[in-house]
Amino acid sequence: MEEYGLIGCPLGHSLSSVIHTELFKINSRNASYKLIEIPLNELNSRIEDLKRLNGFNVTIPYKTDIIQHLDALSEKAELFGAVNTVKCSDKCTGYNTDCTGFTSAVAGAGMELGKKVLLLGAGGVARMIACEALIAGAELTVAVRNKQKAQPLIEELSDKFKKQVTLCSFEEISGEYDLLVNGTPVGMFPNTNNCPVSENVIKNCKSVFDTIYNPSKTKLLQIAEQNGLIISNGLSMLVRQAAAAQEIWYGARFSDEEINRVITITAEQIK
Repeated sequence: MEEYGLIGCPLGHSLSSVIHTELFKINSRNASYKLIEIPLNELNSRIEDLKRLNGFNVTIPYKTDIIQHLDALSEKAELFGAVNTVKCSDKCTGYNTDCTGFTSAVAGAGMELGKKVLLLGAGGVARMIACEALIAGAELTVAVRNKQKAQPLIEELSDKFKKQVTLCSFEEISGEYDLLVNGTPVGMFPNTNNCPVSENVIKNCKSVFDTIYNPSKTKLLQIAEQNGLIISNGLSMLVRQAAAAQEIWYGARFSDEEINRVITITAEQIK
């Protein structure tokens, strides 16, 4: 039996085992998937055991720390400076499938990533989203709580992609956007009554993608839906990045119908 898993800390509420088990079933793969919680400062002592697996996923706080232990990186993993998937064979190679999960989820929801995009936040997931938006040719505005803290990221993005990136505070958001993406944890369970921006900001967008998947409809998405906007939560992104990991591990292939079935099963688990 092939062995896979997820490393991180903490992993108490992870849905990865549910998702990967369902994906393995679709391909009739004789494989197991386990959660491997590694306490802080213990990654170095556990790395040889991890390399004996067929592959593994990586989440907070090890997406950057894992890189020094790998033999090679994919182009996207190198671009983002973060790894969420490792394939172990003769050598261990790091990949980033968060980007694949995000772009395919946005496209699947009928949203346009390559036009005017308003991104909320400048953390790890927001950095990946910013890169993908710029790759798609977007006119990007990044809204944050602390502009000074986010300035180095904006300069890095502008230099790397040779494009102007607008930085503003949440209070300074203005204008109309084709897509609003929430890359912050605002609105996540249990603080479900919180919304990162005002209704006026939301009404000036054509579609809203929230990377949060618990609850399935954050306050942000509820307001957007009430105003007739296209909406999507982060569950599709989560399932699609897992499917992309299995494509890397053993060449798996999934239809949209199969992916949607796994999304439905996972949503039931959240409830």
